[in-house]
Amino acid sequence: MKIKDSVALVTGGASGLGEATVRRLHTQGAKVVIVDRDPQRGEALVKTLGEGVLFAQADVTSEKDVLAAIEKAQSLGELRISINCAGLAIAGRTLNKEGIAHDLELFKQVINVNLVGTFNILRLSAAAMAKASPLEDGERGVIIDTASIAAFDGQIGQIAYAASKGGVVAMTLPAARDLSGVGIRVLTIAPGTFDTPMMAMLPEAARKALGAGIPFPQRLGNPDEFASLAQHMIENRFLNGEVVRIDGTLRMPPK
Repeated sequence: MKIKDSVALVTGGASGLGEATVRRLHTQGAKVVIVDRDPQRGEALVKTLGEGVLFAQADVTSEKDVLAAIEKAQSLGELRISINCAGLAIAGRTLNKEGIAHDLELFKQVINVNLVGTFNILRLSAAAMAKASPLEDGERGVIIDTASIAAFDGQIGQIAYAASKGGVVAMTLPAARDLSGVGIRVLTIAPGTFDTPMMAMLPEAARKALGAGIPFPQRLGNPDEFASLAQHMIENRFLNGEVVRIDGTLRMPPK
């Protein structure tokens, strides 16, 4: 699919991997709707990027909010690209050192945002894309979800996060098969440790140690490297139903 003049929706688009993706798509000539819970950051990014970029404040688990965001995207044209970067990470062991069980509501919260929220965006984006006119090869749209290498290498304390991201991985193939009849591709990116605002909160020594643990290159990932992969997925029509790790060949240890 050609990115230039296509309409894209990016959740979690006001910071981190989502912001990098918004910036890259805009640079490539797409019209982009930033979907995020933070209006201050979202509107600031709109102001920075200028024409062809809109902001929609939304909770990805809300059908009403997501439909409103999609309607805003459709004001720019037919929705063709949907990228899910919104997510939540809460640490907690199945049993802590005092033998207390993981808080069930916290587990549900992580699953709700990371898995249910991703599916909510996926299903409603697909419904909008299915009504669009077909392009080359009958393609109508592409949906890219974000998992994590924790889906495969979940560490101690990542039980909720790993479960939620594992669910995103598991959805990829059946979603791609479900939507093949209407010309919509579904893909998932599983990033490793990236230099995002969350990582910026860590002490510099801790950041360097994380980077040094990556075999090659020995550094944290650049968010634009994630965005670059998303761009390739959009443009390569034969990529479908696949989960791609981007992690510098990192395999996470137990802790």
